[in-house]
Amino acid sequence: MSLPTHGSNPHFLYEALKIEMPDSVLDFSANINPLGPPSRIKERWAEFFEGIVQYPDPHAVELTRSIAKKEALPEPYVLVGNGGAEIIMLVANLLANQKVLIIQPAFAEYAEACLAAGCAVDFHQLDAPGWHLDLDRLIPRLLDYDAIFLCTPNNPTGISFKREAVMELINECQKADCLVVIDEAFYDFTEDAFTYASLLTQFPHLFILRSLTKIFAIPGLRLGYLLAAPDIISRVKTYKPHWSVNHLALEVGKICLEEEAYISKTRQYIQVQKQILFQFYEEQGLMVSDSSVNFYLVKDESLTLFPFLLKKGIVPRHTNNFPGLGGLWLRFAVKSERDNEALMEGVRQWRKQGSVL
Repeated sequence: MSLPTHGSNPHFLYEALKIEMPDSVLDFSANINPLGPPSRIKERWAEFFEGIVQYPDPHAVELTRSIAKKEALPEPYVLVGNGGAEIIMLVANLLANQKVLIIQPAFAEYAEACLAAGCAVDFHQLDAPGWHLDLDRLIPRLLDYDAIFLCTPNNPTGISFKREAVMELINECQKADCLVVIDEAFYDFTEDAFTYASLLTQFPHLFILRSLTKIFAIPGLRLGYLLAAPDIISRVKTYKPHWSVNHLALEVGKICLEEEAYISKTRQYIQVQKQILFQFYEEQGLMVSDSSVNFYLVKDESLTLFPFLLKKGIVPRHTNNFPGLGGLWLRFAVKSERDNEALMEGVRQWRKQGSVL
C-alpha cells in the first residue's frame, strides 16, 4: 500500500486506504497557522491583483531588502524562492553528486531532492521518544559527508533541539569541511522564535531554510527563502528558474514581514491550545512529543487510531514514510479551538470502543 508522502489533500489518503471519504473532514495533516492569513492580505488583494498583467521582479529586490532588514543581514545573504520546496531543490542541485547525511526523523523531501540530484544519501536516526541530538554518535560521521540536513524545530516531532548541541554540531561541521543545512520552516511558531541566522557571517558553511507559507497560512501562494553566505547564494541562483516567484506572492510577502502583532497572537494561541491538548492526552494515557511548535506527535502502538479517526472525518498525518517512526506515531496540527475539541472527542470515542496502547 502506497500512502501520500505529504499532508493536506486528504482525498488522496482516503483513496489509498480505500476508505470512503465523509462529506466533511477536518484536516489535521497540514501544519498551517489556524488563524488564517493576516487580514491585510485580503484588504489589499485587489491592489495586488492589478500587477499580474506584468512579469514579476525576477530578483525579488523589494522582498529581499525587507527580509535582509528583518534578519539583520546584508542583502546578498538572501535568496527568495517559490516556497520551501523550491529552496530545498535548489540546495540539492548545489550538492549534486555529493555525499549527504540527513538527521532523521525529518521532512522526506530532503532525501527526495538530493537523490534526484544524484547525491549519495545516508541517514542518522535519532531515538524515540526524546529524539535527542546525540553528538557522540553523530560527530564521528561528519568526515564522511559533504553536507548534513537538520530540521529544527523538527518536522515531524515538533521538537527544538538543544541550542548548545546544534552550536557544537555547526562548529564540528566546519572542522570537518561539511556544509550544514538547517531548516527553520517552523521557527516563527516557537515562543522565543530563536534562529541560527545570526551565525551566517561567522560560519560560511551554514545554510538556513525558511518558509513564509506555514506561519502566514498562505501555502497556495508558495513563498520561502534561503539565508547563506553571498558566494553560496550566487551559486544557488544559477539553478533557479527566471520568474519562479509570482507577483502576488512577492507583494503578500512584503505585507507578511510587517505582521509582528499577528505572529505574537499566533504564538499565544498555539501555546494555550497545546496546553489543553497535552493535558487531555496525558489524561488519556497517550504519549506525545515535546513539541515547541504548532504540531505534535501522538503514539498509537495499536495502529487503530488512524483508521478510526479517518472514518470519523478527522485526518491526521501518518508517519509511515518517516524512518524510525514506522506509522506508530500520528502527527496532528494545532487547529481552531472547535476543531481541536472535535479531535479530542474523536480520541475519547476511540478509547471507549476498546483501544489498547
